[in-house]
Amino acid sequence: MKYHITLHNDIQEVPQLAAFIDEVAEACGIDMATAMSLNLAMEEAVVNVMNYAYPAGTVGNVDIDAEFDDGKLTFILSDSGTPFDPTQTGEPDLTLGAEDRPIGGLGIFLVRQIMDSVEYRYSDGKNILTLTKNIQSNN
Repeated sequence: MKYHITLHNDIQEVPQLAAFIDEVAEACGIDMATAMSLNLAMEEAVVNVMNYAYPAGTVGNVDIDAEFDDGKLTFILSDSGTPFDPTQTGEPDLTLGAEDRPIGGLGIFLVRQIMDSVEYRYSDGKNILTLTKNIQSNN
């Protein structure tokens, strides 16, 4: 099963992302708790693209493809914004109190905790982030 949605780099479109994730999760027989964690991971990844990939005032797209095959749910996010590899971000120091930690870095950490695989590549002028989750389907 394959699914696709294109969003603009506008956080007002995040509810469309949530509806898309819910649709994919329901079609794939994914339980509510897993669907909620997928929604959280995807929102973190997509909002980062919306906020940082394109120069301020520039309208750009985020393409999201989802594919469910053989117990694996894969999301591929692509954008033609500034090249940025979120997988190169260091792990945050969670031993520090919130007020002592630098701002940022928790989003990709959260994505890594939820997803089973996070891979980045830059190809044909596009950032391509592939997020995979192994799913125990209820279907």
